[in-house]
Amino acid sequence: MSGRADSDPFPDTQADDAAGLDDERAEQAGDGEGEARRARWAAAGTGGVLALAGVAAALLRIAGSAPVLVPAAYAGGAAVCGLAAVLGVRGRTRRALWLLVAGLLVMALGDQFD
Repeated sequence: MSGRADSDPFPDTQADDAAGLDDERAEQAGDGEGEARRARWAAAGTGGVLALAGVAAALLRIAGSAPVLVPAAYAGGAAVCGLAAVLGVRGRTRRALWLLVAGLLVMALGDQFD
């Protein structure tokens, strides 16, 4: 010991701290994998829910007195959202996001014709 206040009296603790930092870095590096998994689930889940909602809206509009273009737009938007769900499961989350936006846009456009 040199007698300085900032010296470490136990050199073994430095090795443990360094190992702890390596573990933290490994956990942080693995966190990107968890984020990708969450993005896949989010894209797949959102696409599935929107596809089901589009199909339900199309069936309700067919039963009513709406023009033919309205249920067709809902069904088309539901198909696009279903495709987005499939792409989300496969990891193509950016494309799935844009397809979700496009599917919702088609459904909203169809609603304007009602």
